[in-house]
Amino acid sequence: MPTLNWIGAMIGLIVAVILILKKITPVYALITGAILGGLAGGASLSQTVSIIISGTSSVMGAVVHVISAGVLAGILIESGAAEKISETIVERLGERRVLLAIALATMIMTSVGVFNTVAIIIVAPIAMSVGKRIGITKSAILFTMIGGGKAGNMISPNPNTIAAAQGFNLDLASVMIAGFIPAVVGLIVTYIIARFINSKCVHVQEVEWEYRSVNTRNKPSFAKSMVAPITAILLLAINPIGNILNIKTFMEFYVDSIIILPSAALIGLLAMGQVKEVVSYTTSGLDRMTSTVIILIGAGAIAGVVSNSNLSDVIVDGVKLIGIPGTFLAPIVGILMGATMASTSIGTIVATSTFGKAILSTGVAPLNAAVMLHTGATVIDHLPHGNFFHVTRESVKMEIKDRLKIIPYESIVGGVMCLVATILYGLLR
Repeated sequence: MPTLNWIGAMIGLIVAVILILKKITPVYALITGAILGGLAGGASLSQTVSIIISGTSSVMGAVVHVISAGVLAGILIESGAAEKISETIVERLGERRVLLAIALATMIMTSVGVFNTVAIIIVAPIAMSVGKRIGITKSAILFTMIGGGKAGNMISPNPNTIAAAQGFNLDLASVMIAGFIPAVVGLIVTYIIARFINSKCVHVQEVEWEYRSVNTRNKPSFAKSMVAPITAILLLAINPIGNILNIKTFMEFYVDSIIILPSAALIGLLAMGQVKEVVSYTTSGLDRMTSTVIILIGAGAIAGVVSNSNLSDVIVDGVKLIGIPGTFLAPIVGILMGATMASTSIGTIVATSTFGKAILSTGVAPLNAAVMLHTGATVIDHLPHGNFFHVTRESVKMEIKDRLKIIPYESIVGGVMCLVATILYGLLR
């Protein structure tokens, strides 16, 4: 296949973003951008098609992992376990620590495999009900959920972490564990900023909000609700812990998350006594993952065009010309692609497939590169041309102008996590 001109790749990215802003379905916007980018980059129509197919093929591993994760997400959500976990956290920490409780609940929801946006939708009614009673601003509530979700995304088996692991040929669990310290720092920063927003920002006039359970069935107990996520976490952690502690038995235990996540979900379902619902719950989980899978295919298409261009060489040369150390290439491209795609997952896929080899050529280890790039993709992934901005806004019935005011604070949380990851895995390694 020909090496495309970087200008063509940039045209493809710009066209894709413009079409997304025009409310075109993201997958069609990305594929259209890929076609125009290939042609503008100097490829023939048939060559462009081959490049796109090659790009979409490269994300199939991530697609299978996402579909597998859908089993766990579906069972946690439909059984009421996810809602029970978030309710319990908020209740146990009490009203005095409600902002911390909201952030922690969203973080845990996301970290056990529930999509960030879905976790916010689950936690939002509970948070709004408590917040309305004790006088917390809607802005503080939404920001707290977003910050907690961002932190949880660093240590979750969600598409973004899967993309980071797949992009550098790493075990998913190792990337999740490596993101733990940045995630904890992100949670702390979220709590500090949330208290500032609640005390300093103008209160948004609240709509009448009565808490209604997402799940109309009897929810399982907290202990039973935690069986699936704890099982998944323990099984995923065995091999990395074995490598860290040099325990041979643990080191020899390697089972991919494709097997672990559904298995943990089924064990949890058995513990909750809802085995009869396995078909409906897993079907729901697959339905929830369908849109993400389709978008991943579109991301693979545009990634194929960008990765077959000399765009990475141009950016690497630019970084060297400016005098920026190669260590910073991973977080920089993560930030740029996350902002361009307004998505952590798509940004991570495009960044790893396009700049992966260039990043590793600077001497950065694959795991270190994955964590720095992954955290970088969370810095500006919440811009208005992405779905996350609008879904989170709708979760608390917020006006666009008020939602826009939260963007700088979100970027601080992502920026701090990226900074911590860069220090730990770039400067100190």
